[in-house]
Amino acid sequence: MSKKQLSTRGKWELILHDDNNMSFDHVINCLIEICGHNEFQANQCALITDRNKKCSVVVDKHTMCIGLKNKLIAAGLTVTMNKYKKHV
Repeated sequence: MSKKQLSTRGKWELILHDDNNMSFDHVINCLIEICGHNEFQANQCALITDRNKKCSVVVDKHTMCIGLKNKLIAAGLTVTMNKYKKHV
């Protein structure tokens, strides 16, 4: 039985996971420098990640998310990527 391949079309999201290894400052700086967040947005994402153990930090096209994911992982952050489903 073959596995159904997920289309790369549409929107994707990067999920930042809390790993308790990185400082708040490092996470915030990565979100600002890599993802283009402003300081307030980066702070909020770091707080949400700390409290809820994960936070959606980027929603964009597949190619953009792949590039950002690789940079965040290279910076030592724990990140996953999922097909975006509108949260209600």
